[in-house]
Amino acid sequence: MHLRELFDRSFKAARIGVWECSLPDQTLKWTDMVYEFFDLAPQTPLARDEIIKLYTPEARRQLSEVRDRAIRTGEGFALDAQIVTAKGNNRWIRITACVEFTGGNAARIFGVKQDITAEKTMMEQLRHLAERDILTGLTSRTRFETFFSEICGTGSHGTKALLLADLDGFKSVNDTLGHQAGDDCLKVAGRRLSRAVPEANMVARIGGDEFAVIHPCSSPEDLAKIAARVVKGMHWTIATPTRNIRIATSVGAAIIVPGQSPKDIFAKADHVLYEVKSGGKNGFRIAPSSRPVVEGPQATLLKEGNYLTVGRL
Repeated sequence: MHLRELFDRSFKAARIGVWECSLPDQTLKWTDMVYEFFDLAPQTPLARDEIIKLYTPEARRQLSEVRDRAIRTGEGFALDAQIVTAKGNNRWIRITACVEFTGGNAARIFGVKQDITAEKTMMEQLRHLAERDILTGLTSRTRFETFFSEICGTGSHGTKALLLADLDGFKSVNDTLGHQAGDDCLKVAGRRLSRAVPEANMVARIGGDEFAVIHPCSSPEDLAKIAARVVKGMHWTIATPTRNIRIATSVGAAIIVPGQSPKDIFAKADHVLYEVKSGGKNGFRIAPSSRPVVEGPQATLLKEGNYLTVGRL
């Protein structure tokens, strides 16, 4: 009796319940903990067809697949499944199952269910922290590098471009107003950049005051228009009691050519960004492409050698 009580308490502490389903009549039997997972009162009559409806569509599909295979082969399974309980609560349960055969036929399938909602929530939070820049909420450098490599490896989703943006005047904010004001400046920059490129595939913060954008692009001229929007959108003034600090942005851009290494494409965009910074800042340049540059009607776009650049603001 003592061991049974200890067993029950241990399962309850670990939020584990026991279940079984007889075959072929599909009769379910649960311990009280499983009822709790589904927000059902203990001893509520169970109809498997109704219980299955509490699983999300993807979880139903996965459960059907592994369950059918287990009954067919006799091999057990483990599955993490998402449910929406009878009270509308989202929950994750880990299902572990074994199959019992009698006379060569599957007689019942049984096992344990464990509430892993807290584990899934924690893992999602960790994933979010890994993929998002904590300060600005933009994509993190780690996630950007993964996505950028994927984009460079395929040309099946249309032409895209890489834009690198670097703030002009950010050092003055830190030196004059302190790091808290610098953090606020970066948050504003992130919001302004996102507004400037609403159709971007990704907007990321990849360094202190360095940002990267991956954006659909039909031509060098199209890319020039996108870069011009970034320069215009990321230009504002921070007023202080003693002086006004002008924030501007330099942009270097390159069309992503499938097959070229991410390192080479990034280097091309970074090189022309350096050219903008060296040439007076507050503008953009586009790295030379194998495609011909189509001249546009905008008077501010000037062809300079192998680059397109925008007039200074």
